[in-house]
Amino acid sequence: QVQLVESGGGLVQAGGSLRLSCAASERTFSNDAMGWFRQAPGKEREFVAAIRWSGGTTYYANSLKGRFTISGDNAKNTVYLQMTSLKPEDTAVYVCAAAQRAYFSSSLYRSNGYGYWGQGTQVTVSS
Repeated sequence: QVQLVESGGGLVQAGGSLRLSCAASERTFSNDAMGWFRQAPGKEREFVAAIRWSGGTTYYANSLKGRFTISGDNAKNTVYLQMTSLKPEDTAVYVCAAAQRAYFSSSLYRSNGYGYWGQGTQVTVSS
């Protein structure tokens, strides 16, 4: 079973930056896209960003555009999330996901568009 392993979370002051990484345990794991979601305490999981390997198209939650940047290395099955100008409301567990098949881009905005999930990494932004 392929595992997704996140790293890079931590505690940062408001206005600071963090870079999250997520790597699949098997480099030969074939997938169409990878993405990031986050879940704050008492809130539902929400979409953050995704990248489709074919063409490198990226997708973002509207509220996070301009502050968060997703990138990745398909050959390494690794995806990154660069987060800047962090705010206390960005505090959440950030979870990486992979979609083996993504026929429609709209599916990448939804949790059910992904079949593989990591355990998550905590990001805490202090005010």
